[in-house]
Amino acid sequence: MAYVGFVGLGVMGQPMALNLARAGTPLVVWNRTPARCGPLRAAGAEVAGSPAEVFDRAGSVILMLADATAVDAVLGRGTREFAARVAGHTVVHMGTTSPEYSGSLQDDVRAAGGAYVEAPVSGSRVPAEQGQLVAMLAGDDDAVAAVRPLLAPMCRQTFGCGPVPDALLTKLSVNLFLITLVTGLTEAFHFADRHGLDRRRFLDVLDAGPMASAVSRMKAPKLLSRDFAVQAAADDVLQNNRLIAEAARKAGLASPLLDACHALFDETVARGHGREDMVAVLRALEARTDGTRLPCPPDQ
Repeated sequence: MAYVGFVGLGVMGQPMALNLARAGTPLVVWNRTPARCGPLRAAGAEVAGSPAEVFDRAGSVILMLADATAVDAVLGRGTREFAARVAGHTVVHMGTTSPEYSGSLQDDVRAAGGAYVEAPVSGSRVPAEQGQLVAMLAGDDDAVAAVRPLLAPMCRQTFGCGPVPDALLTKLSVNLFLITLVTGLTEAFHFADRHGLDRRRFLDVLDAGPMASAVSRMKAPKLLSRDFAVQAAADDVLQNNRLIAEAARKAGLASPLLDACHALFDETVARGHGREDMVAVLRALEARTDGTRLPCPPDQ
């Protein structure tokens, strides 16, 4: 029986791994916080004691980790353990990092005798729970073809994007639209609210018209009830914003809408709302309206 490894059981990773386990995938998992492994064990997955054990037991290892530092730590990158850990394995990087980082990681994995697939996903916690994520794949054709079936329990659709880092660049492009879309929805809601309009009627009008979308239908009820429970955390959105802004600067691209969102999410996180859902950007808009805008950080 060929095991698949899964490392990183956070807001997105846990439901993704659960969908794999429930589909019958022989799964071995690890997470830095062991309590997150409990539901996976109950679903039939085996729990490893370390990342090294995951690689010892699994040929393909999916990484759904917060950032490049976490990926490097799990792989033992920069240590003598790295080559032994990844040789003969396929590393599937599903998190969101800079394109440059992913390219250099691919080079190191290949040099150590492993295969590498870049596979970021579009979607937040609810689509992850429903197995309705959209994956973007990049890497060698053979490695991508081998990994694609593994993603089926987690993703309703997968797209081949060519060589690394084009999957991550596609993900950053999608996230630029998502960030500006949700921020625009939130600002419109704030505008209607502060004009004393019936907020539910405003959202019903929006939902009946051509601007309605799966995103607005997911986020509008949260705005109406001031439900800031996490689907996509504000501090994760801020990190994505920074990655997109960095990629835009390196390419010499103008990004005025993104830059405005960047400032608002900076304020949202600075006010202590980073672990709330991204619609908590409403708090920054309300603070600006009420005259309590935070000082602009040095990098803005």
